[in-house]
Amino acid sequence: MLYNFLLDKFGCDEPIFLSELSYRGKTAGALRQIMAKLVADGQLCRFDQGIYYIPEIGLFKSGRALSCEKVIERKYLFDEEKKRCGYIGGQNFANQFGITTQVPLTITVVSNKATTKERRFKLGGREILLRQPRCKIDERNFRILQLLDLISGIDRYSEITIEDGRKRMTKYMQQLPVQFGKMEQYFSYYPVKIFKNMYEMGLLRGIPA
Repeated sequence: MLYNFLLDKFGCDEPIFLSELSYRGKTAGALRQIMAKLVADGQLCRFDQGIYYIPEIGLFKSGRALSCEKVIERKYLFDEEKKRCGYIGGQNFANQFGITTQVPLTITVVSNKATTKERRFKLGGREILLRQPRCKIDERNFRILQLLDLISGIDRYSEITIEDGRKRMTKYMQQLPVQFGKMEQYFSYYPVKIFKNMYEMGLLRGIPA
């Protein structure tokens, strides 16, 4: 039975992508019909077109809704082998970083899976801005690229002083740790403006200048 297969393979509250599903040689159309029946029977929930999940039943009969963030992580931040291939960027990361209090309605995602330079679409009712990376993303460089993206657009995002921004950046770089030598190899992918921003924040060596 497909439901038992899905439960064993994915468990509850995990996104199930019809495009990646394979079961006993059934066609995509046949699987879609079975999934639709499971949704009608209340065994599956439909998050968005081609995306389903098994709800974990709790106090509420319908179970809790699958988060858009989990779907993004599964679809765009990691590949089928669970290797890193993307990261959250733009104002979303700036908010997480603490340099702005604005919470954007659009979630910016940078991913190797992006097939065009930039694309906007809806996912579970949320607007997504999917961007191609400046270079291929992997586990070793995604935090560096995420940080360089932020530094490159710091003037658009930051609501704090340069000094406070420098302290946050320096602390973050020391915690990773990010050395200047590791960042330097990615500078050529960014506009010259990034050097000005790094100089003003005292970050050209990854430590206070």
